[in-house]
Amino acid sequence: MFGLRRFGIKLGLDTIRSILDGMGHPQDRFNCIHVAGTNGKGSIASALSTILYKSGYRVGLYTSPHLVRFNERICMDNRPITDDLVVDAYLAVKRAHHGDREPTFFEFSTAMALWIFARQQADWAVIETGMGGRLDATNVIPPKLSVITNISLEHREYLGNTLYRIAGEKGGIIKKGVPVITGVKQKPAVRAITEIAAAESAPLYRLGRDFRVRRNNDKTFSYFGLDGSLKNLTTGLMGNHQIDNSALVLAACEILAHGHADISPDTVKMGVEQNKWPGRLETVWEKPLTLLDGAHNLDSAKNLARHFSEHLAGRKITLVIGILSDKPYETILKLLLPFCSKVVLTSPKIDRALPAETLLQHAEKIVSDARIIPDVGNAVLETIDAASPDDVICVAGSLYVVGEAKEALEKRGVPSFVLNA
Repeated sequence: MFGLRRFGIKLGLDTIRSILDGMGHPQDRFNCIHVAGTNGKGSIASALSTILYKSGYRVGLYTSPHLVRFNERICMDNRPITDDLVVDAYLAVKRAHHGDREPTFFEFSTAMALWIFARQQADWAVIETGMGGRLDATNVIPPKLSVITNISLEHREYLGNTLYRIAGEKGGIIKKGVPVITGVKQKPAVRAITEIAAAESAPLYRLGRDFRVRRNNDKTFSYFGLDGSLKNLTTGLMGNHQIDNSALVLAACEILAHGHADISPDTVKMGVEQNKWPGRLETVWEKPLTLLDGAHNLDSAKNLARHFSEHLAGRKITLVIGILSDKPYETILKLLLPFCSKVVLTSPKIDRALPAETLLQHAEKIVSDARIIPDVGNAVLETIDAASPDDVICVAGSLYVVGEAKEALEKRGVPSFVLNA
């Protein structure tokens, strides 16, 4: 399967439709929630999966990328699938007709996920897009609800150079008459989503207009929703931005409760409070405090910088960071490094990774203590071993970096993938 990556990224639905036709249309055998957006997709998808599972449903969850093992991409009832099921699904897709070209890695894994959810008799599946939405391989499902988290400039070579065009691509998951919830705030992006929803006669619910949250002084928040309100809520995920993500989850549950799923307010509250999603401001070690955060684009880097400022002010922070070549690495470093006393520059094992030497040229202008440890695993373990108990270590810059860090930390007994099962 990993050999399929040589075919790169090819947006379009003909190939995935050919595969699913040959497999008997597994995507039509369960209820779906489709989640698109720039950031927060995985956090929202995992919360919805947890809430539906805790409500007594069999639930599939499809996300990407994986951190350590492929199995993480496809979960049943919040547990990664077994190796045997991976092989069965691979063979089922391999036997299907692929159309005029070989499938990409993402098309192949998407077909596997849909086949598995049908075979495992899922009641619900929460499906996260890979890139964009309109031509994303996941856009063959018939959802009961669509969620578009937020929009920022990303993947411009595939999705367009403006917020309006990128929002139009992500808004391509909106289906005729199917409710859509969004946290999009920028005017051009809101306009694009609004136009698509109107054209599809899809009810549109916006954060800040149709439902909202209020942050309280005691780190709790209150939710004022479509039908009612919930107060003194907490989220199991760190970061101020996770409150907005939780609002989208809560609004989604209000809509699902209207004739789609039997979900109680207590289960919803518990699901938000207990939600876990690896690699997003995830604490994996207490002394020294060690955080893993993908922080792979501008918005996520801003969120991480805000967390440094609001929650780790005055602490001695060492940043272990590697960044891919298609990311605005200079700006990411300028956002994060002013809060750090040390930086360790590294490079994940992927052909799109920036050389650590390139990062060093810019990091040295901001932090005097900057050095290179090329291997991510060695960078993380050596930094932990050299730190004092009161220090803070943050691993960031890419989910590929986080994945390699997790693989190394397994040697220290840290689980690589934990959901609220």
